[in-house]
Amino acid sequence: MTTTAPAIELKGISKAFGPVQANKDISIRVMPGTVHGIIGENGAGKSTLMSILYGFYKADAGEIFIHGQKTEIPDSQAAIAAGIGMVFQHFKLVQNFSVLENVVLGAEDGAMLRPSLAKAREQLKTLAEEYELHVDPDAIIEDIGVGMQQRVEILKALYRQADILILDEPTGVLTPAEADQLFRILGRLKDEGKTIILITHKLREIMDITDTVSVMRRGEMTSTVKTSDTSPADLAERMVGRKVLLRVDKQPAQPKETILDVKGLNVTDEAGVHRLKDVSFNIKAGEILGIAGVSGNGQSELLEVLGGYTKANGEILMNGAPIDLTGATSDGQSRRARGIAHVPEDRHHEGLILEFSAWENTAFGYHHDPKYQRSNILMDNAAILQDAQEKMDRFDVRPPNPQLAAKNFSGGNQQKIVVAREIERDPDLLLVGQPTRGVDIGAIEFIHQQIVALRDKGKAILLVSVELDEIMGLSDRIAVMFDGQIMGERLPAETDEKELGLLMAGVTDTDKPHTIEEIEQNLAHAGAGATKEV
Repeated sequence: MTTTAPAIELKGISKAFGPVQANKDISIRVMPGTVHGIIGENGAGKSTLMSILYGFYKADAGEIFIHGQKTEIPDSQAAIAAGIGMVFQHFKLVQNFSVLENVVLGAEDGAMLRPSLAKAREQLKTLAEEYELHVDPDAIIEDIGVGMQQRVEILKALYRQADILILDEPTGVLTPAEADQLFRILGRLKDEGKTIILITHKLREIMDITDTVSVMRRGEMTSTVKTSDTSPADLAERMVGRKVLLRVDKQPAQPKETILDVKGLNVTDEAGVHRLKDVSFNIKAGEILGIAGVSGNGQSELLEVLGGYTKANGEILMNGAPIDLTGATSDGQSRRARGIAHVPEDRHHEGLILEFSAWENTAFGYHHDPKYQRSNILMDNAAILQDAQEKMDRFDVRPPNPQLAAKNFSGGNQQKIVVAREIERDPDLLLVGQPTRGVDIGAIEFIHQQIVALRDKGKAILLVSVELDEIMGLSDRIAVMFDGQIMGERLPAETDEKELGLLMAGVTDTDKPHTIEEIEQNLAHAGAGATKEV
């Protein structure tokens, strides 16, 4: 009897970066023609392992076998030659090149481009028909939506003859309809015998699409199970090492007086693009207003205006008093003085100075606080250090060392530092953008608890997230943004992800059936907005 060799087999893979053991004696088998999920907390070693498989890193120890043959993969070219393709979370596309040019780039047949482009055009037509990966080969990347861009990345891999595909957090920037379409494509690829490795923190996706799932914890492979033999709760416990509450535990909101009132807000950027278009809404004390939408449709600009970073036209009332939008007396410090705290979307560029210590980061923006001052010109570093230690203890930051540089904490613990700094100021209004982006499931549970606790103290919260599960679970009301506009407002109990997904794609007639092509046309209409990185 012939035994089918694994498409991929890793034996005893280890990799250290200085004193940090990223991968420790990892062995895994991925069978051909299957979808194999890999999950784990931040810092569990998933990305390092896949980077070794794709040739970005060289393992300190261990062996790689592709279809039963021992294979050396010193770089990505060797990985491609071995039939491995990788679709990264942040696409590797040249924005002002066409689809066709991006597919051919790096895989030209010779110095003359025309024959390569002609050959690629024919192959793209064949691949599109075979795998339902339809895309206009002459479209410019910056003019198409993120769902189409992801198709281009998959086409690039297939054009290079990949029969093993690695996808890293593939649905992070997709609408629900686009995610469903992606999974149909992956199912088609699987049916054609392709092998797929899916890295995601979304347990529902693991349950829906994978055949087998492997769990990593602290650099080790702790278990591999058939997906049909497990559950989201079981996988969460395997990842974290304890039981995790997968739903947001909160009581119904008790909204009171209006804290924030936004009327007719408009923002035009330096390139003349209208980013916010007559945006109006309000938030009351004791409630969470969630803003849903595909990244780049005005949510970032809204947070920037409210946080004091961007000028705007319109009117904003905070506790009944107007806020200056001209920039004359408006900045982050003046917003904090008005009782507005801000957890920004991008913690690395807006929330932290990575080279500075944790204790210094806990004081940023609040360094004029009298309790941090020793005199008019000197800060009381001992007081800041003590305060930082107390914040880290209350928010379970690991390791609880305020002297450690921010860059040396995992993403989840970096986020806890930012959240602790802002929530501990007891603001009237908390602006929170992508609170759990890149955060593992244990830290997600904790951050959600802190946001709900602040709401229950009678504070107003504006939540911006591309994660619909998060929006549905945390919000008391949901507003949906598309192309700089509020498309509609819904109550979580009276809507579902399908309706919200259509609104996120600019479809207001949610009772009518819509094709994925219609949705993609709408997203493409949003143009640069829909593909803008936060």
